Amino acid sequence: MALYGIPVLVLKEGTQRTYGREALRSNILAAKVIAEILRTSLGPRGLDKMLVDSFGDVTITNDGATILKEMEVQHPAAKLLVEVAKAQDAEVGDGTTSAVVLAGTLLDRAETLLEENIHPTTIIEGYKKALAFALQELDKMGVPVNVEDDNELKKVAWTSISSKYIGTGEASEKLLEMAVKAVKTVAEKKPDGTYEVRLDDIKIEKKKGGSLLDSRLVHGIVLDKEVVHPGMPKRVENAFIVLLDAPLEVEKPEITAKINITSPEQIKAFLEEEARILKEMVDRIYEVAKKRIEQEGFKLGENAGIVVITQKGIDEVAQHFLAKKGIMAVRRVKRSDLEKLERATGARIVSSVRDLSPEDLGFAGLVEERKVGNDKMIFIERCKNPKAVTILLRGANDMLLDEAERNLQDALHVLRNVLRKPKIVPGGGAVEVELAMKLREYARKVGGKEQLAIEAYADALEEIPMILAESAGMDALQTLMDLRKLHAEGKKFAGIDVINARIADDMLKINVIEPILVKEQVLKSATEAATTILKIDDVIAAAPTKKEKKKGKGGEEE
Repeated sequence: MALYGIPVLVLKEGTQRTYGREALRSNILAAKVIAEILRTSLGPRGLDKMLVDSFGDVTITNDGATILKEMEVQHPAAKLLVEVAKAQDAEVGDGTTSAVVLAGTLLDRAETLLEENIHPTTIIEGYKKALAFALQELDKMGVPVNVEDDNELKKVAWTSISSKYIGTGEASEKLLEMAVKAVKTVAEKKPDGTYEVRLDDIKIEKKKGGSLLDSRLVHGIVLDKEVVHPGMPKRVENAFIVLLDAPLEVEKPEITAKINITSPEQIKAFLEEEARILKEMVDRIYEVAKKRIEQEGFKLGENAGIVVITQKGIDEVAQHFLAKKGIMAVRRVKRSDLEKLERATGARIVSSVRDLSPEDLGFAGLVEERKVGNDKMIFIERCKNPKAVTILLRGANDMLLDEAERNLQDALHVLRNVLRKPKIVPGGGAVEVELAMKLREYARKVGGKEQLAIEAYADALEEIPMILAESAGMDALQTLMDLRKLHAEGKKFAGIDVINARIADDMLKINVIEPILVKEQVLKSATEAATTILKIDDVIAAAPTKKEKKKGKGGEEE
């Protein structure tokens, strides 16, 4: 803009600005590219991506969230979709690929409407109405599930694992078994009959060696540590556990202090005092634990023992005193592990040995140091009512272990979602085809330009079964037509049996099921992402900062 011939710079030099339809087009294109990348990873026959980072580390996965985390996305609109995947993963832990693909397809359909001169606001309103209606219909489709029945829970979790690397064979059966038991152990029933599951209470520990079949569930906690002193017991039955958030060391003063020593006696007195303080700490632990052990009707040294686990360090002198008393000790344990131990053993974390009381101790039937692979680990198991458990994964290499952990996390999330809201819906595209059919009926009642947006939403939903058909090697369009016909006849659970590349009349019968929470979140995440991008009509990007080498005095670089 030039006023009286003088150019006026509003924005900083080098700033790029795209606005109006141009900005929208560029954002939609970026979102579509991200959706296109994930598209082929959808479903049980989805293909894997090999991701190589700047250090040359390789990740092979078909997990949507992992693919997007590992890709270094630059475009701001594309980053929005990455955030959608992360939010979906954090909220329900599954359905990330579906959410991103659906968001990309919604934007693709919106682009067609924009070319017909329909205003973005109209499209956004139509999409919001479609979402509200779809969520109502989805709830009607939901089938209640009996969360007390382990077999039903296994069926639900199987759908999430089947599309993954370990999807078939004994290994997946073993992982499912462990996942169901772990979730049932840590779940807490709420007054309304649903359950609350904190997945933080399920610790996954990976150790190379053996095969996936050697993995096991421990009703307690496994620590990747070893006993601090060779003179301590390596196995304690009926262990009474002290959890400390304090070092068993003589604390140094806050201020820097120096002590002038003028004779050997002073050094001796100094060291003796240090030893006395540490001995007092150990004696205190011993006396308190002994009192608790006798209260419980055990005999220390005969059929019960003491285990001390601390987040901080243990002085060598203190180690010696603990070993003499026959106390097993572990040091430098992570805070998160201490908190899990609290929930598993019923102990309380104590910040000072002076404050320790008999009620603060926890109990485990067995604490033992064992060799796993090449390392030593400490197993704290046979807890009475553990509210935290550990799944110990074994496998031939790190890549396999990482993928097994991701698969296990998906299964755990699915189980948590079902316990939170005990309803399931059919998988294999059945939900999408049914909702699309209902949305088209609804669109006719709404009328006006919004009707076009609702119909576009219905078209976008049908993209999911088409991708599933493609990945199974079926004719996508013909499959969609056949599905529409079945749904029009009232077979609302009809979907694609991707494994056998055919259409099934009832997905529930062949165990292709998903928690209703995941589907709800997919619809919400995808619609929010699409409407957010449609609202943007101006992109103002600052110029990238140039790293200039400034010369300081004397010509040296600063």
